[in-house]
Amino acid sequence: MTLPAVSFSPYHLKWLNSQLEDMHPMDILRFVKVLFPNLYQSTAFGLTGLVTLDMLSKLQKENPSSQNVDMIFLDTLYHFKETHELIDRVQAKYPNVKLHIFKPDGCHTVEDFEATYGEKLWEVASELYDWYAKVEPQQRSYAELNVAAILTGRRRSQGGQRDQIPVIEVDDERGVVKINPMVNWSFDQVQKYIKENDVPYNALLDQGYKSIGDWHSTSPVKAGEDERAGRWKGQNKTECGIHNKKSRYTQYLEDLERKRKEEALAQAFQENTKRQAAASPAVQVSS
Repeated sequence: MTLPAVSFSPYHLKWLNSQLEDMHPMDILRFVKVLFPNLYQSTAFGLTGLVTLDMLSKLQKENPSSQNVDMIFLDTLYHFKETHELIDRVQAKYPNVKLHIFKPDGCHTVEDFEATYGEKLWEVASELYDWYAKVEPQQRSYAELNVAAILTGRRRSQGGQRDQIPVIEVDDERGVVKINPMVNWSFDQVQKYIKENDVPYNALLDQGYKSIGDWHSTSPVKAGEDERAGRWKGQNKTECGIHNKKSRYTQYLEDLERKRKEEALAQAFQENTKRQAAASPAVQVSS
């Protein structure tokens, strides 16, 4: 197991969370900027992540000598064009924040991805899609950037697996500390901050969307539905993979590799049988 650069005993972690639970997100961010080395923000440019970005920008102006928090964006190659347009606006407003973009390994375009893994992989094998498009690039980003702690945009009000998340949690499998500074805020609070502070946001939010991911698995949300109800509609799924247990994919990939080897062995056996048959002299039957 890879240990994070900063580690806590269970007691210390529990105590920290009890102290941070009722703090304003800005104060949580101010605290973790001092506490954690190699701190990054992981974002898909949703509303919560944008609020976090704006707060971090304000804190940097407060104390210019403090560590700057770079952003990590996992470009699956299937994001909406509105998301890419938003990224341009964000970079224009926050020019001093460095953005690290990680794509599926060896792929730069949708054509690259589909030539390598096939079309509509999210329908054919959703776990495999999550691995190649999100989980592997995430792990690669942590390794290349030497990430010790990561800021996320998860909130309890988003429901699903998120309704019990603490402010700080240790992900032993990935070797990082996760910080959820906006954990206690509601969608309305986040939206209010965005408007009051003139923070750029995704144009799709004005078209009924609330949580935005890939175009093929994101739908507008109806009145009264949960915030993330538009993600993976009709599927028994609430997370994209980056917040699932890494071990879940380890077993899946082991099974996939075993199947690949079995198929390769069967194909080699067939080819060898054909070669032997071709090399054997034909038996002539005299009349």
